[in-house]
Parts: sequence; C-alpha cells; structure tokens
Amino acid sequence: MRLSEFWELADDVFGAASSRSLARDLALDRFESRTVNEALADGEAPRDVWHAWCEQMEIPAIRRDGGDRSRMVPPPR
Repeated sequence: MRLSEFWELADDVFGAASSRSLARDLALDRFESRTVNEALADGEAPRDVWHAWCEQMEIPAIRRDGGDRSRMVPPPR
C-alpha cells in the first residue's frame, strides 16, 4: 500500500477532517503508543499502520476499503 492510498482510505473511512486529527492524536497500542503519524514517520509499513488503526477504532474488515469493494486493501500481516 502506498502512502497516498493510505490517506485516501483514511479520508474515506474516518472522514477528511477527522482522519488528520485522529492520525495526529490517536496513540496506537500496537505501535507502542506512537500516533499514526509517528508510526508512519518512523518507517512502519502503511498497510500495518492502517490495520492497527482500524483495529483500534473497531472498524470491521468489511469497511476497511472505504466502501469501494473494487479497492484492493492488502490483508493484515
């Protein structure tokens, strides 16, 4: 998953305004309480950060594609 795809998904799933705020403020348990932005800046794979974010926000797997069933979201590792 490219970073541009990551942010498109974030906007689709969480809303354009909320996604940036959540990415800045939400500490992810899976990444030692680093925020989404910090995890990405530290070189974590966008797909791993995406699934950790969705898990923490309790987004079901069926909704992680942002409602676009043709969008290919890599599975969690």
